[in-house]
Amino acid sequence: MRRAAFADRRDAGRALGARLAGTVPGDVVVLGLPRGGVVVAAGVAAALGAPLEVLLVRKLGLPRQPELAMGAVAAIGEAVETVRTDHVLTAAGIDDATFAAVRDRELVELRRREAAYRGDRPPVDLAGRTVVLVDDGLATGATVRAALQVLAGRRPARTVVAVPVGSPAAVRELSALADEVVCLFAPATLRAVGGAYGSFAQTSDDEVRRVLREAATEL
Repeated sequence: MRRAAFADRRDAGRALGARLAGTVPGDVVVLGLPRGGVVVAAGVAAALGAPLEVLLVRKLGLPRQPELAMGAVAAIGEAVETVRTDHVLTAAGIDDATFAAVRDRELVELRRREAAYRGDRPPVDLAGRTVVLVDDGLATGATVRAALQVLAGRRPARTVVAVPVGSPAAVRELSALADEVVCLFAPATLRAVGGAYGSFAQTSDDEVRRVLREAATEL
């Protein structure tokens, strides 16, 4: 049985932070994708001595196979971006009405999480800064693509996508959209992101809030 690449998300965050330390210039802000990506991002922010924030994004899963992304929706403040994974939509025969219904439902959940994690705080100013965008892994890359689209409207100086594990296809695709993609482990066959972790338990809203509070007190 092959040993997991990372014990858990915190272990992955430490490894990713060690890889990035000293390599990211400029005024840096680290954005974690909730929920699990925020835990990984905390280790990156600590290594870089940078503030940690969240970027709200939701995977749009197939109705009968919710773990497979047919797209994603991301938001910063009032700006909302949606991406479609066309080959998944075509293979599954998903029509526009079904896609729209899933998107609208996930946007409601996105706004709920935004209120839970950010409260009344306005979105962080990203203009002219180096943004390190962190998730706990890349399967199709749809959620990170949506995040990059909404980030573009905030005029960052540079965007770095950083993940512990990802599929080679997703890494290649995102390399054309971000200034840099850092992926520690990209196996030729990635059946599931969780397979790279010894423990890949679901992250709760309370844990996300706790991680954000801890990161704020460390700066």
